[in-house]
Amino acid sequence: MSDKSERLTVFKTYKLYVGGKFPRSESGRVYEVTTATSAAAAAGKGKWLANAPLASRKDARDAVVAARKAFGGWSTATAYLRGQILYRVAEMLEGRRDQFVREVAEAEGLSKSKAAAVVDAAIDRWVWYAGWTDKITQVVGGANPVAGPYFNLSTPEPTGVVTVIAPQESSFLGLVSVIAPVIAAGNTAVVIASEKSPLPALSLGEVLATSDLPGGVVNVLSGRTAELALPLAAHQDVNGLDLAGADADLAKDLEIAAADNLKRVLRPQAVDTDADFSTAPGTHRLTTFLETKTVWHPTGSLGASGSAY
Repeated sequence: MSDKSERLTVFKTYKLYVGGKFPRSESGRVYEVTTATSAAAAAGKGKWLANAPLASRKDARDAVVAARKAFGGWSTATAYLRGQILYRVAEMLEGRRDQFVREVAEAEGLSKSKAAAVVDAAIDRWVWYAGWTDKITQVVGGANPVAGPYFNLSTPEPTGVVTVIAPQESSFLGLVSVIAPVIAAGNTAVVIASEKSPLPALSLGEVLATSDLPGGVVNVLSGRTAELALPLAAHQDVNGLDLAGADADLAKDLEIAAADNLKRVLRPQAVDTDADFSTAPGTHRLTTFLETKTVWHPTGSLGASGSAY
């Protein structure tokens, strides 16, 4: 063998992340993903990066089934445990920082230094939401004053299965900024990655799979946003919809589809922009997909049995 021979590059095969596993699209379809390099990208001549799975409606339904199956265990896990797992995601992402810097730079057309800043911000965002898992109940729940001999207590509970349309721009930091609060609150998620820059999202599935996160809590699909979002918005077992990455026309269609079973819908916000995802996120996305349960209990003296009456 000649010393001058070149080693063949091992290209990465990107797959969906559904139910804790990595299936190819059941349709067998793929689409080309290219670099975002200003003029070249605008002309459709970016450098080829990979073939991403083109998920089908069947893949979307499978993701909902996986998310529903995982919801019971995840929603009843202790807030402490959820926080530990989200922190573990940050740990694993830190260990693969160089890979994500490269992928984000290629996907978003950023310099290496700017891509590094984006990845660092995404890691910090996981840590930030990890710290909220055992605090949000104290902030939005509590005892309520009532006119009568009763204790009145309110506590937040997760909404259920949430479909998240990831931002099309600022694809990685925006992606983390919309996934982390959904699962920190105890929901499970079906995520539609950025259509033009899905590779960091698909790689994030590999991090989640090795971070103690139960399979099905987060499911990542890549493909045509509208093709996947419309059936998910109409799906009767989806309880919430985050429209962060939907344009105005698609968002309107999705809201109409979601109305059939009264889904909780988070409309595109003014803060869902490249610049604002880097600012402190606040608790808005944490509380959007929480429901409030109120319990009444009579007060009074204790009877012989020791129970209140």
